[in-house]
Amino acid sequence: MKAILSLLFLAGGLLAQQPAQPEYPRPLRDLNKSYFPFSDASKAAAASAEAWPARAQQIRDRILLACGLYPLPTKTPLNAVIHGKVEREDYTIERVFFESFPGHFVTGSLYRPKGQSDQKRPAVLCPHGHWNNGRFFLNDAPEAELAIGAERWESGARAPLQARCVQLARMGCVVFHYDTFANADSVQIQDHRSGKRPTADGAEPGTFGLYSAMADLRLQSSFGIHTWNSIRSTDFILSLPDVDPTRIGVTGASGGGTQSMILSAVDQRIAASFPCVMVSTAMQGGCTCENACYLRIGQGNIDIAAATAPRPLGMTAADDWTKELETKGFPDLQSLYKTLGKPDNVLATFNIHWKHNYNHVTRATMYGFMSDHLKLGFKKPVLERDFKVASKEELTVWTTQHPAPSGDKVGEAHEKALLKHWSEDSDKLLTDSVSRSAWEIMINRPLPAPTDIGYDEPAKTPRGDHLLLTSKLRINSANEEVTTHFLFPKENWSGTAYLWLSDKGLESLGGTAAPNATAQALLAKGHAIVIPELYLQGSQTAPRLMDKAKDPNAWGHSACYTYGYNPSLIASRVHDTVTALVYIKNHPKWSVKKLILVGTEGAAPVAAITAAVHSNLLTRAAIDTQGFRFAQVRDQYDPHFIPGAVKYGDLPALLRLTSPLKPAIAGEANAPKALTVETLLQLVD
Repeated sequence: MKAILSLLFLAGGLLAQQPAQPEYPRPLRDLNKSYFPFSDASKAAAASAEAWPARAQQIRDRILLACGLYPLPTKTPLNAVIHGKVEREDYTIERVFFESFPGHFVTGSLYRPKGQSDQKRPAVLCPHGHWNNGRFFLNDAPEAELAIGAERWESGARAPLQARCVQLARMGCVVFHYDTFANADSVQIQDHRSGKRPTADGAEPGTFGLYSAMADLRLQSSFGIHTWNSIRSTDFILSLPDVDPTRIGVTGASGGGTQSMILSAVDQRIAASFPCVMVSTAMQGGCTCENACYLRIGQGNIDIAAATAPRPLGMTAADDWTKELETKGFPDLQSLYKTLGKPDNVLATFNIHWKHNYNHVTRATMYGFMSDHLKLGFKKPVLERDFKVASKEELTVWTTQHPAPSGDKVGEAHEKALLKHWSEDSDKLLTDSVSRSAWEIMINRPLPAPTDIGYDEPAKTPRGDHLLLTSKLRINSANEEVTTHFLFPKENWSGTAYLWLSDKGLESLGGTAAPNATAQALLAKGHAIVIPELYLQGSQTAPRLMDKAKDPNAWGHSACYTYGYNPSLIASRVHDTVTALVYIKNHPKWSVKKLILVGTEGAAPVAAITAAVHSNLLTRAAIDTQGFRFAQVRDQYDPHFIPGAVKYGDLPALLRLTSPLKPAIAGEANAPKALTVETLLQLVD
């Protein structure tokens, strides 16, 4: 029971670490406190069998992007080693290690049924959760599990992770039980969640490790490595000559449940998925190995589990954050599977009288599920038999003949080398098309319908030859509003509007008293100027969930806990810009013929992203970068911090994507130092 209580703390992760959340006009979603229902986008798509595949692909793309796996890295040779067979009466256990990235090992135990078969066997992947010592876990109080009826045999109560693998092997499956890093034989990265370290916080590949600013800017995370290890574990299991590639399952609980639903969501080779005690509308997974920037923006674990559909999906609930699954989330999944014509492919059990677990009762449900969907032919219920618990010495992959990695193959040196390879491979795979798609996912704001934009009747201030109009624009569906100023000529309206972005807002053009020389020059030509007050304008910090003063280097302050659930400040400002852009294009009284986007005084990133993603709505653009690069940002709470920005080409890639607009660029090498009035006026021609 002591082990189960520690599991609850680990999986709940941040419950004891998180101080009160600051108040923001746009409240932040919180891993532990927010509600994560089946998203509106998924609900709409789930009503139609024709619409669902596109929505599932959106979920899949977001997961892969969050993992730093969009596009998938180059698959290098596995160089798999299988050795040290342990014989049991009706199954064997072999020791396995292979390379998911060059020089980075995935370690685990391979269970196989004994006896000859004239047909290829099904296989099941088993990622584990946060049990002490991972794959080597042994319960120090098995009698407690037996006493409450959670376990059938002392062997299963003592070694529940082994019990799952043994029974599946006895049912005819090849089973690969693999380590999360910094658990059991996964020794190269030595801390499961280290947090930020000054010694691994460089800017160039080879100088930074996990949890650093540059790792976040490249979307490199423990979650991403673990997901890639799971994908490569699928490659490994499919490389075995005795495995049937059409019958591959995955199952795990807690953190292993997270990895099970993630793997089956992104990898179509998984034929049946059984994530335990993790699919819910409450806490989504507390560890850094279960979170990543962007992962749960616009989606939650119910959506992620749904991406498996219509392939078979089984789940269990317990007396933890999953206890409301029966009424919250599971009915949505049932409805989706019914729409897709596969109502019998989704299953859940709700044993909420037990705490967080993967006990025998739960495992028996999984055995029946796998028997049905991997065509094993067993009558239900499938109950375990007693077995001999394997010792750590029998399971470990590192032996005298196969020594564990050491020297620069472990610790910070290995971590930096791993991320260096990942960075260099990612840079080679980057194209403008990939970059555009990635920025669209990171910003997550498709064009709103004009009818979704509400606005207040503007306050009017006559100022000589023009009016100053001020109104609040609203995106009703997103519950966002942006105060927007309009400088509109009283006569000779040209049909041209400048959408002016600056971190100074209206002050950039003279403020409320009078227009400055730039504004006067544009107005004199009959051009209008639209100036949105971008979200938290002038702020020196981005919204945060945690008090940075409380050990900011601890793993609980990882960027994934803010940016995994909430947009970056830059993204929110792009949202405001898109709101203003659509409003102008569909203004009830103006007939805008030319729309020119200007980004200056700290707003170049917002302008560049908007112009790159929505160039079809603009006529021209002018961007004064002031030499800015996202790679210069060293703090996750910097207003310009946006995870993934360096991975997807930084500002130069965005400027390339604006090329259809023939933009006027200032602040770059071989470009003017600043935008001039003459340059801005020439954009109309």
